[in-house]
Amino acid sequence: MRFVLVHMAEVMFRDLALRVFVAIRGIESKLRDEEGQTLAEYGLIVAVIAVVVVIAAVFTFKEAIVDAFDDATNCLDSASSGAC
Repeated sequence: MRFVLVHMAEVMFRDLALRVFVAIRGIESKLRDEEGQTLAEYGLIVAVIAVVVVIAAVFTFKEAIVDAFDDATNCLDSASSGAC
């Protein structure tokens, strides 16, 4: 009887160890899966490039942007005279 209990305990322990091993391998494979991470990295790269392009455009066309806002302000200031 004791032999049967010891054998059952060993089988249960092996089963538990196998389940833990499989769970750890599953978590490990999820951590190694870089498909989603790669997509996020590309998204961050595109966002950084977009910000750099916008900043470069603002510095390049600064005078034109300021002139356009000045013209719009002057037009709104003189809206009653119809000078636009």
